[in-house]
Amino acid sequence: MSLIRPFRGLRPDAAHAAAVIAPPYDVLSSAEAREAVAGRPFSFLRISKAEVELPVDINATDEAVFRQAARNWARWRREVLIQDPTPCYYCYELTMGDHTQKGLVAAASVEAYAEGRIRRHELTRPDKERDRVRHIEALNAQTGPAFLTFRAQPDIAALLARASEGQAAIDAVLNGVRHRLWVVADQDLIDRLTAAFERLPRVYIADGHHRTAAARIVAGSRGPQPGPHHAFLSVLFPDNEMQILNYDRVVADLHGLTVPGLLEALAALCEVRPEEAAVRPAGPAEFGMYLAGHWYRLRFRGARPKDAVARLDVSLLQDQVLAPLLGITDPRRDQRIEFVGGIRGPQALAARVDRVGGVAFTLYPTGLADLMEVADHDAVMPPKSTWFEPKLADGLVSYSLEDG
Repeated sequence: MSLIRPFRGLRPDAAHAAAVIAPPYDVLSSAEAREAVAGRPFSFLRISKAEVELPVDINATDEAVFRQAARNWARWRREVLIQDPTPCYYCYELTMGDHTQKGLVAAASVEAYAEGRIRRHELTRPDKERDRVRHIEALNAQTGPAFLTFRAQPDIAALLARASEGQAAIDAVLNGVRHRLWVVADQDLIDRLTAAFERLPRVYIADGHHRTAAARIVAGSRGPQPGPHHAFLSVLFPDNEMQILNYDRVVADLHGLTVPGLLEALAALCEVRPEEAAVRPAGPAEFGMYLAGHWYRLRFRGARPKDAVARLDVSLLQDQVLAPLLGITDPRRDQRIEFVGGIRGPQALAARVDRVGGVAFTLYPTGLADLMEVADHDAVMPPKSTWFEPKLADGLVSYSLEDG
């Protein structure tokens, strides 16, 4: 198949859209999701995180959770979702404050992902892949889109502008972000969009590595025969409209070091300057640190490595501080480290350290050019290197594997 294709999307009707759409399943804890669904009987979190309808002590990966998700999915399809009669694309615009980005919702090729034309920059965890596979199989649908990006092209921008003419089919606000969706049913425009994206040599996964990997597993399990299972739900945005925030770190303890001992070890690596206020790094190779009730600004000395991965700030912190000083040798699996999206702000980091101890670090955002360079080298970044805002909404458009 081509890089992307249209599909018969399932989406909330205009009257229910604001009540249905929800944050992505992986940005909320189960406790946060339970709070978010209060007073919202049709929140899509009741499908993407169906444990919210089950006893508080249930494990989110219990089989009962997936059965409940399937029951809710069937009900939503009957009561609040509509399915377009013919395969369509969907133009999707997000506005957060002064920032706006416009992209295309499409079914992307699993084969293109397997062959490396859709490129990754992170490793995935088998347990999280299994969780996504079980959710897809329970619903026989993909409800969480992968977030893809590509190097901006004038012809695609012009086509998306044409696709978003007139009134949107959905216009709803979620957590301060405006989500607008236009249905692209005109066959000439569909063909032009398919051809324009087919000319792209590569596209990149910005967020959604586990969703994409899970779609590939499902496709493999269902066999090589053509069908909807050989594609995955995606939204593709041009790189010049994307917004990356920092992805900060909290370590639960000092790995046996004292506060003076850690400060002394850091002074051998970088300039350590106390600050009165919370620290947001002003540029690369600079970090904020919150330790024992105080903020510090860290500036690393020396030239940065030339390697595409080693030169990243997330690598610099990992290789010079987290691993050798704090014992975080496997950040993908170590339970002592927590990753906090930059949207929460440095005050949230300080509050966590004040509550449970340890140390927190704020980072300068990874650049999108760095992400693409790493992916082009077929390399991988350290986990949680990028945090994209605004977030896509779950439930805005879903992809059925029954008929695509």
